[in-house]
Amino acid sequence: MLVFQLDSWSSKRLEQVERALERWVTADVSPGCVHAAPAALVEAMRYAVLDGGKRLRPLLVLAAHEAVAPDSSLCAEAALRAACAVELIHAYSLVHDDMPCMDNDVLRRGKPTVHVRFGEASALLAGDALQALAFELLTPEGDAVQPLLQARLCSLLARAAGSAGMAGGQAIDLASVGHTLTEAELREMHQLKTGALLQGSVMMGASCGTPDARALAALQDYGAAMGLAFQVVDDILDVIADSSTLGKTAGKDADNDKPTYVSLMGLAPSQAYAQDLLAQAHQALQRSGLANTRALAALADMVVNRAH
Repeated sequence: MLVFQLDSWSSKRLEQVERALERWVTADVSPGCVHAAPAALVEAMRYAVLDGGKRLRPLLVLAAHEAVAPDSSLCAEAALRAACAVELIHAYSLVHDDMPCMDNDVLRRGKPTVHVRFGEASALLAGDALQALAFELLTPEGDAVQPLLQARLCSLLARAAGSAGMAGGQAIDLASVGHTLTEAELREMHQLKTGALLQGSVMMGASCGTPDARALAALQDYGAAMGLAFQVVDDILDVIADSSTLGKTAGKDADNDKPTYVSLMGLAPSQAYAQDLLAQAHQALQRSGLANTRALAALADMVVNRAH
């Protein structure tokens, strides 16, 4: 059996995503748009999105789509739009999370955060505009994405990003500063704050294909394990990596007295838990009955093993 080359697979798809983001994050995204967006706002939006980031969420969308689509061209336009939309939501969340009223961070993706570079008001508006643009991408005019699929993708993304997802998890995170959480409480916070959008990425990609009920349930389990594993590893890296490696301020969680897996369980048990979640992700893929899950498996390996 040939060894799956994640770098080769990723580079082709990342190039496609980057070209699409470059094209769509502009002053005029809609054919029927009457007024161009203010240049300064677009500059801040592009600064937040382009030339940085691992693009894990778009890769999960595309990998899940390829896993469930017998012909990978099936709904390819929808999958690309979903990949870019979820990255825009992720970017907007980082812009807002970094602001003084939230995490008050000055470094993101190896460069000054958006509010440091453009000011707090511009950062707030750039985040708002990126969120709106995500849903605009999912609802193009014409027949590029069928109406039922548009609605499905918008629903998945809204739930993953909203009060029962990413935003709700961030609210719990802010309320938990200085408090000791149980493992169950910490898991719930991370499942919402980080896991929901990662799991949503998988499900959006799957929705662009034709999965049966068994495959869909297994992919949902895979996304849940992946989402939690990502945050556990993030907690580990916050302790063992430096700022230049992370591209953001290292040790920020401890400095802010935030609950993390490392503070609750210790470093070695957290590393073991990440490996357990990785095993759960692989088991879910095996249950799916899908033949083409190598990219999803390799992405799970990459997420967990970046801590080594």
